[in-house]
Amino acid sequence: MVIEQYTITNKYNFPQPNIDTILPQRFLEQSINSLNQVQHPLQLNHTTTPQFSTFNQNQSNLQIKQTPITLKPNRQETIIAAIDTSTIKIGETTKGIITAVRGATTWLQNHTYKYTRLGPFIFHITEDNKKELYNTLERSYFSKTFGSYNQINPTLLQMPTRISNLLERWLQTMLTKTIKNGVLLFDGSLTAGTPETPTVRLNEILSNARKNCSTVLAFSKATTLRSNGILITEQLPKYDPPYLLETEWIKPNSQMRLLGDVYVARLNRSNFAFRLDIDREIESTERIDAVNKLLGNDLYTQSYPETLRLSHILCTFTANEVLAIKHFINRKHGIQIINRPDMHRLLFGPFGFRGEAYA
Repeated sequence: MVIEQYTITNKYNFPQPNIDTILPQRFLEQSINSLNQVQHPLQLNHTTTPQFSTFNQNQSNLQIKQTPITLKPNRQETIIAAIDTSTIKIGETTKGIITAVRGATTWLQNHTYKYTRLGPFIFHITEDNKKELYNTLERSYFSKTFGSYNQINPTLLQMPTRISNLLERWLQTMLTKTIKNGVLLFDGSLTAGTPETPTVRLNEILSNARKNCSTVLAFSKATTLRSNGILITEQLPKYDPPYLLETEWIKPNSQMRLLGDVYVARLNRSNFAFRLDIDREIESTERIDAVNKLLGNDLYTQSYPETLRLSHILCTFTANEVLAIKHFINRKHGIQIINRPDMHRLLFGPFGFRGEAYA
């Protein structure tokens, strides 16, 4: 296989650029504006990873059909395209946080992997500008806005994920409008009704894909869904893969909607399986055909599609990139980096180590 990089120009290089897909200049503008608002040239380095709340689903009746759906690779040439985004917290200022966001689109065509990366976009987010920042980006890329979903305003630590999700939904929208007769891979589930994913927006994305005869397959790297107390991805019958296991009786809570039917996908002999959501408006035979085309065209080491794996790798920030971002904001905007004192070490000395215990 060959991997080719597409360079960002005035037009975003999707495989079939038959619509207006201008590079998101608003992200650049808001990035620069937010950094220019930093009044104190001081940034505190902070290593704590923010934890975000999750929306649990009612799993009391969830069942897995133990008769697998057998898969057979279909080698008919089909475009396989995948999207992923990531965000990382660079540090803190006296008024807020500095974060970076990046997205990647990867597609497989004619036995060649091609990709495009957007970003990184660097934002200085404060309590004062977070609402305006989010709403400006949302208005720029979507015909319908939700004003941070009209719910409780997100906390400062939730904002990087909200901004990253806006970029991801925009990329998904462009992909579903651009790719015809393809298989589109999303990271995560097809659950809607959360602050990050309004139902109307995800419905529109799936509808665009159906209009272009493409099928959306959403792979989750982790799941909390359980049947009889056991994770659904750990209840694998002793059948030869590749196969799918169908679930039934999943009842989301009142806030959420499942726009896809949930399967367990085991694509090769490795002992790994993943939650797979497939657009429920697609006929059953078309769903299986889409997975078969994925198997016939893409690699799937450890039961995970290579195209989606590459998108994840390409948008993830490395340590060297974080150092480069810190150097850039210091040189360009005068924001200096200092280390926040480790209070655990100051207070507890050698007993303040927070790493894993050694046996």
